[in-house]
Amino acid sequence: MQITVDLDLCESHGSCVFAAPGIFSFDDDDYLLYEPAPDDGLRGAAEKAAAFCPVRAITVAAAP
Repeated sequence: MQITVDLDLCESHGSCVFAAPGIFSFDDDDYLLYEPAPDDGLRGAAEKAAAFCPVRAITVAAAP
């Protein structure tokens, strides 16, 4: 699985962090950090995070 976040769209609402804390987090400066190629076992959480993003900045795709 491949996750992409359009950081130009991201407004740091944090919905993804709450939906998938195993993939998304914030650093001390509230900059979004994420695992671009998480384990496939986290697919449900990744898709939930993408769906919850109010600005649709997250894309979840099959691994290249």
